[in-house]
Amino acid sequence: MKFISVCLLSLFLLACSENNSDPEIEDNNLTSEDQAQSIDQASDISDIKQETVKFVATTDNSEIKFPKEALVGTDAEKEFLATGKNIYVGDAEAIKTGKKRYNLWSCTQCHGPTAKGQVGPGLTGPKYNYAKDATNKGMFETIWAGTNGGMGGKGFGIMAADDGVTVDELLKIIAFVRSNSKDLTGNE
Repeated sequence: MKFISVCLLSLFLLACSENNSDPEIEDNNLTSEDQAQSIDQASDISDIKQETVKFVATTDNSEIKFPKEALVGTDAEKEFLATGKNIYVGDAEAIKTGKKRYNLWSCTQCHGPTAKGQVGPGLTGPKYNYAKDATNKGMFETIWAGTNGGMGGKGFGIMAADDGVTVDELLKIIAFVRSNSKDLTGNE
């Protein structure tokens, strides 16, 4: 029985590793370097705004570049990219939308329904796994690009080239999280 299992596993692995000659499938087999280059090529946001804040990944402090598809050009997005301040904090309509997106992206599964923690850490403070999460810029960087502790990046183009939250959606999610924080807006 063990021999049969080993043979089946070997055949499965061999089939999965074969070079596929279908050009449509080959495009999906990009290396992480190819994907990073694609994102870099799409990350010129100068037509949307002039960025003045440098965003870095929590995992390795590498610069975060935003694909054009992640940017929608709202005033809140422009303000955030220029200053790191989230003008959606305290905005009831943005908080309502942020809560919907928080639930849609299954944030509740780890962080609980009010972001106070469950299996994963609480996001409402005053203590954070990453001190920079006390600021909206820091929390944005952590959620967008992921953590070393197991949470994958949620930003558009991070997990899949055509999926993920947009900058504007993430700002609304953060506004919802901050609405559950005591005396902390993240814009301090």
